[in-house]
Amino acid sequence: MMKFLQKLGKALMLPVACLPICGMLMGIGYALCPAAMQGGDITGTLPLIGLFLIKAGGALIDHMALLFVIGVGVGMSDDNDGTGAVAALASWLMITTLLNTGFVTTLMPSIADDINKTLAFDKIENPFIGIIAGLIGAACYNRFKGTKLPDWLSFFSGKRCVAIVAGVVSIIVSVILLFVWPVTFGALITFGQNIAKMGGIGAGIYAFINRLLIPTGLHHALNNVFWFDTIGLGDLGNFWAGKTSADVSWDLGMYMSGFFPCMMFGIPGAALAMIHCADDKKKKVAVGLLASAAICSFVCGVTEPFEFAFMFLAPLLYVIYALLYGIITVIVYYVGFRAGFCFSAGCTDLVFSSTLPAAKNTWMIIPLGLVTFVLFYVVFRFAISTFNLKTPGRGDEEATFDEDIITYDEIKTQLSNDDFTAVAAGILKALGGKENVTSIDNCITRLRLEVADASIVNDAAIKAAGAAGIIKPSKNAVQIVIGTKVQFVADEFKKMCR
Repeated sequence: MMKFLQKLGKALMLPVACLPICGMLMGIGYALCPAAMQGGDITGTLPLIGLFLIKAGGALIDHMALLFVIGVGVGMSDDNDGTGAVAALASWLMITTLLNTGFVTTLMPSIADDINKTLAFDKIENPFIGIIAGLIGAACYNRFKGTKLPDWLSFFSGKRCVAIVAGVVSIIVSVILLFVWPVTFGALITFGQNIAKMGGIGAGIYAFINRLLIPTGLHHALNNVFWFDTIGLGDLGNFWAGKTSADVSWDLGMYMSGFFPCMMFGIPGAALAMIHCADDKKKKVAVGLLASAAICSFVCGVTEPFEFAFMFLAPLLYVIYALLYGIITVIVYYVGFRAGFCFSAGCTDLVFSSTLPAAKNTWMIIPLGLVTFVLFYVVFRFAISTFNLKTPGRGDEEATFDEDIITYDEIKTQLSNDDFTAVAAGILKALGGKENVTSIDNCITRLRLEVADASIVNDAAIKAAGAAGIIKPSKNAVQIVIGTKVQFVADEFKKMCR
């Protein structure tokens, strides 16, 4: 199950990675064409260019569910084959057509009398259903890609039968969803409404749970409820559509704003605490690992390099980390800071969202950020010292090297020159050579590997090779946190293992 969730998390990052361009285009567009959200005539060259950019960015935001369909269809398919995406799209079209409100109320007229059930099918074209369609397409590809049919049907053998099978499966799934979806949707509405009624406290609970679910990848399901309009909230979509709190039933941006101080300032504060708590002879290593992770979080809101550097080393500290998110989100709600993001809560999204009508008091990111920085620093340093927690550069085993193993200083120089070949070579050596590697994959920040013998894997040497952390979710699985340039390391790693 864990391996499935990890692969799903990777697949979901494909469509999520498309969203930054939406934020940049729409942010610039609204700045050039304020009339697009405030009303009035749109005249002049710059406003027209702005309107053009708004529509371009909105094209992806408005069809986000389709991005999930294709992303999951490709990401969950063996060899990331595009046939899985075609089958996923076929599944999506089948399910959303059969469960369209007009057709469903024709089949079962009584549904029209129930407002919640009607709303459920009105919202059938959502990312959650997109994920289901993606999983159906990928599963059908993985299971039936090698199917051999009789000669008279041979044209449909192999990959050509995948979309057909997906269509049949989707009919069955649609019948099941006809009864299950209204109940599930009702539960989501109840959960979302209960959180929404709690105001800032509810936003804090959401932020806390969001961070806790990061290791499993299930935070994406929670995000669909609050960000992507699965139950009528859609904090992200409405924020970037130029709406304000007056247009919706909640304080628009409340489920995104609290992440900005945490990711831009909290993580650097926590990273500094870890550096100060590191063993004296390992501080340089800690700086190398944590400083880059903090910068990545501040600029673009990518937090995995930091989080995976310690979540399995010190689970208690990770729970504290998630709790701090909840606390800061509550504070942000009540002081009135509002900002939104398309990708994540980094400086880039803050700048581009600051011109939107729902944005409020964005200047407060400075005082809020400083408070958050200090809070994360003090709490992390206290927890690490008091409970003697193991964090990067603290309590790790000393790496032992043969003469031909690259040293810390060599790695530092090579990384500064983006020598991905050297990094990959160091990791491969620490894993016991290519003979010990049985499977190679990667996500947005990690190498995902399977090894024949996990006992010969040298964790300390992997970190010395430039990795931000090592995770071992199962007996033979090894995940190595590299950062956002993992693809280049993975490409070199694959070449060496051929």
